[in-house]
Amino acid sequence: MKWWHYLAVVLSVLLLASCKGAPTPSGLSGTISVDGSSTVYLITEAMAEEFQKLNPNVRITVGISGTGGGFRKFCSGEIDIVDASRPIKPPELETCRKNGIEFIELKVAFDGLAVVVNPQNDWVDYLTVEELKRIWEPQAQQKVTRWSQVRQGWPDKELHLYGPGVDSGTYDYFTEAIVGKSGSSRGDFQASEDDNVLVQGVASDPLALGYFGLAYYEENADKLKLVPIDAGEGPVLPSYETVIKGIYKPLSRPLFIYVNKSSAERPEVQAFVEFYLNPQNAEKLVKEVGYIPLPEEELRKSLERFRTRTVGSEYAR
Repeated sequence: MKWWHYLAVVLSVLLLASCKGAPTPSGLSGTISVDGSSTVYLITEAMAEEFQKLNPNVRITVGISGTGGGFRKFCSGEIDIVDASRPIKPPELETCRKNGIEFIELKVAFDGLAVVVNPQNDWVDYLTVEELKRIWEPQAQQKVTRWSQVRQGWPDKELHLYGPGVDSGTYDYFTEAIVGKSGSSRGDFQASEDDNVLVQGVASDPLALGYFGLAYYEENADKLKLVPIDAGEGPVLPSYETVIKGIYKPLSRPLFIYVNKSSAERPEVQAFVEFYLNPQNAEKLVKEVGYIPLPEEELRKSLERFRTRTVGSEYAR
């Protein structure tokens, strides 16, 4: 082949690639640090992976230290973004204020907490909110230890409990919704801030009962049995429809990210958060990891809140 023929072939290949929309790396670079909730981790990790494909010179680290652990790092200025499965608490607000950390609170998705048992459990068909309270309230410690104590007619077998640790936003939300006070719980259960550890525990223990974010059930549905919850209007399973419509009570909740306002001025952080809140990305990736996307109108509100750099919390209590 003559050299000009070879050149023509090369140019044709390059032209074809450009016509197909071959991705061009952006000029963004830098590092973005994220930590916090193991629940929201799944969303943020999925967003980070897709964002880094378009921006290979941006490195995003996503840790799991629980919502409480994440806020400790965030309010001391160690990280740019905290994943949170509950709103920021007043003491955390005060720590951020003392340290001069201004933040932007962004709702990013919905979750329905999954209550699960081992697939070998053939007696639990549903649980009432009152039964969950009887199991998890502080007074139950070392007292409610057998399934027969939860409901008459259930087997006289040991009850083994698995749940998030005290640094978890899921722990805070569950205890408030079920027991009536955040952090009010029996302490004699297998605890972990990593929901994968809880999944493994319930999946390997025929006498287990546990709870965690819905996505971890969706990922492991072949190893777990999902339990409907009865809040007084009949047993209901968590799903896109029951969570969005508020039918799955009282274990439906919003999920958040909190962005350090100073960090938001960096181009790579700004681009990542806007990517995170883009309706197309949110709809696709939030569903992919097993959570419920925000309605587009609410997502736009979060995006507007970020673009206007609106600081403070609407949900703290």
